[in-house]
Amino acid sequence: MKFSYQIAGAFAGLAAAAGLLAATPALADAVIFDANSLNQPITLTYDGFSNGTTIDGLTASTTFTLTGISGNNYTFDYSVTNTSSAPITGSRVSSFAFNTDPTISSASSTGAFNYTTLNSTYPNGIGSVDVCFKDAQTGSCAGGGSGGLTQGQTGTGSFTLTFSQPVSALTLSDFFVRYQSISGAGNITSASGSGTLTSTSTGGTQVPEPGMLGLMAGGLVAVGLLRRRRATARFAPAMA
Repeated sequence: MKFSYQIAGAFAGLAAAAGLLAATPALADAVIFDANSLNQPITLTYDGFSNGTTIDGLTASTTFTLTGISGNNYTFDYSVTNTSSAPITGSRVSSFAFNTDPTISSASSTGAFNYTTLNSTYPNGIGSVDVCFKDAQTGSCAGGGSGGLTQGQTGTGSFTLTFSQPVSALTLSDFFVRYQSISGAGNITSASGSGTLTSTSTGGTQVPEPGMLGLMAGGLVAVGLLRRRRATARFAPAMA
């Protein structure tokens, strides 16, 4: 009887892990690009938050498309849209940012966000980011100068990431945007947002989230324990 309860417990744990995996988004917020990823866009959506509080209606989206790999350079087209809606009555997207692996040595940009900054602190507790693309020439990643994208606006352009040597595969992760001139959110006038991949098919390879890896590992451990208990029960009468 005790062994039956142990089996039931193991299966219950596996079922719970499977349920959590099913509820977890299939795409993580990191993606690997290589020569096979050319001309295949990825799309992300962003929330909005300030001081750890999520701001209803404050949202944005981006699309990145790898268009070329040449020597030490990876070049992308980008499209950024301020998708904020009620109760937000006004906002500007003034910059976007992400981390790279390997670390870039320089970056350049054209279009709506034609200024770049490397290794700077992103606002609202995010901390250091490898590169950000801004609407104005400022010393930080926050952007400024009353530019950027107002609600409903889309801005496009291209950016190039340069590395110290040729790179066979590039990982982009930890995607962020910066909001300014916010109205409709009480006394909050600026915020940041984190991005989640929403593409159903991408040119890159999605990197599993750490949480998903943990759940998978937990499931494997549960299976191993179940097999061990079965073996113990099988040989116990012979040892008595």
